[in-house]
Amino acid sequence: MKNFASLAFSDEVKSLQEKHGSRKAYERMEKQSMVDGLSAYEVDFIGQRDSFYMASIGENGFPYIQHRGGPKGFIKVIDANTIGFLDFSGNKQFITVGNLATHHNVSLIIMDYATRRRLKMYAKTEVVDLKAQPELLKLLALDDYHASPERIMILHIEAYDWNCPQHITVRFSHQEIENLMAPQREYIKKLELELKQLKGE
Repeated sequence: MKNFASLAFSDEVKSLQEKHGSRKAYERMEKQSMVDGLSAYEVDFIGQRDSFYMASIGENGFPYIQHRGGPKGFIKVIDANTIGFLDFSGNKQFITVGNLATHHNVSLIIMDYATRRRLKMYAKTEVVDLKAQPELLKLLALDDYHASPERIMILHIEAYDWNCPQHITVRFSHQEIENLMAPQREYIKKLELELKQLKGE
C-alpha cells in the first residue's frame, strides 16, 4: 500500500505548500512509514459506518461525487487491502458506474460525524457481476435489507489517511439519538411509575 502523501502531493501541491509555509511538515509526512493495509482500528471504523462519499472521474475530465448509503456495516472489509459493498438499485443515472468503465481510480471520504472522524482513501475499483462470484456475493449480503443489488463493487485500496477533525460539525443519526435517549426515557418511565404508586397510596 502506498504512502497517501505520495499520491496526494503533486508538484503543484508541493509548490503551494512551500509558498504557504507547510512544506517541511508535510515532507516529514511523506517519509513516514505506513501500515501495510488496514489496521484493526480502520476495520472497526469502516464496519460501523452507514454511508460514505465516493468521487469518480468522467470521460469529460470532471469528477463526480456520489453519496453511498445503507444499513450500518454495509461496507465490508474483505482483507487488509480490499473493501466491498453491494451496489443497490438507485435512480438509474449510472454516472458513477459509467465513469468506472473508463477510469478505475476513485477517492473516498468515510465520515463519523458524531465523533468528528474522517477517513480518506484512494482506491482502484472493480465492478463484478452478481452471478460471477457467488461466494463474494454471499460475503457482502445484508440481512433484513430488502433493496435489490445490481452489482458488486470491490475497492482495492491504494492508500489511506485520517483527516483532522477541524470544521467537522457534530451530527447524530436518528438511531444514535434514540440510543442516547434510551436510558433517560427508561428513567422517566421509572419515575412516572413511582409517582403513580405514590398517588395510589
